[in-house]
Amino acid sequence: MSRLSVHRAGPAMSVQDLGRTGTLKLGLSRGGAADRRAILEAAALLGQTAPQAAIEMAGMGGTFSVDEPTRIALTGAQMRATLDGAPLAWNASHLIPPGAMLEIGPATAGVYGYLNLAGGLATTEVLGSRSTHLIAGLGGLLKTGDELAFVPDGDMTHVQMMLRPEGRFSGGAIRIVEGPQTSLYSSETRARFSETMFRRSTHGNRQGIKLEQDGISFQTDGQLNIVSDMIVPGDIQMTGDGVPFVLLPECQTIGGYPRIGTVIPADLPKVAQAAPGVALKFEFISFEASDKLLISETEELRRLRGHVQPMLRDPNDIADLLGYQLISGATAGDDLEGA
Repeated sequence: MSRLSVHRAGPAMSVQDLGRTGTLKLGLSRGGAADRRAILEAAALLGQTAPQAAIEMAGMGGTFSVDEPTRIALTGAQMRATLDGAPLAWNASHLIPPGAMLEIGPATAGVYGYLNLAGGLATTEVLGSRSTHLIAGLGGLLKTGDELAFVPDGDMTHVQMMLRPEGRFSGGAIRIVEGPQTSLYSSETRARFSETMFRRSTHGNRQGIKLEQDGISFQTDGQLNIVSDMIVPGDIQMTGDGVPFVLLPECQTIGGYPRIGTVIPADLPKVAQAAPGVALKFEFISFEASDKLLISETEELRRLRGHVQPMLRDPNDIADLLGYQLISGATAGDDLEGA
């Protein structure tokens, strides 16, 4: 098995895939990548038949090397990346030779960046997933000196491919649908919620993020008499003092705080990728409109594959340029004598 070495680890780096299904009955939420779309983008860039486990980096990357050549894809939040000092394009695939130093710096837009290997990481599966679930104590953060097994790359095509990501790193409009407790809030309160420009707080993690706003909070009568029921990622819970939190992949499975609405799956990556201070504004839409926006991740991966393109490279940046056959059919000319 091939090995990836972590020479320097950022403060919140973990292994993530698309998470676990069928575990809610065990009291375990799905978990998985905070930005699921980034995992699908990597699969499209690398020509994977199915998305694979990757390294999720929150805010800051690290330094890595591999002991066998492999292709990688860099997706999610924009981060500065270099290979032995040469810059690498983000949201693109690259070939990494053994021993070369891949350095990934801080995020310049968004929060969660992903380092994806073509064969996928081969860490131990627990309940059908390799995802670290910090809240549940499954796995832990990666640290300097760790070595991770990965499946050797058996393809070596789909190199220097690029994919323009859908904008989701600067907040903006977030569509939500009504939830079980939306009717507890008056029409005036719901309208005020929709009109409020929120800011992503510095308080947040993979369980959820706090929203801040200027003005009064969003309390409602009877909010302390709610019977606990199932909650899911995207739910917007109100604490006892009326402060909203948007729940993310490692949220609890049941709760008794009222939920004013739920972020639709298509927009949840925008919430997860909102850096502290980024503005978010919520808009209620109907269930019918939400259903029309819902597509399976299989269909989303198929759609993303259709947008992958070869990367245009600057000849000055191609170290082995003279090794390429640039003109087919060129001759010394002596075969044309007498023609």
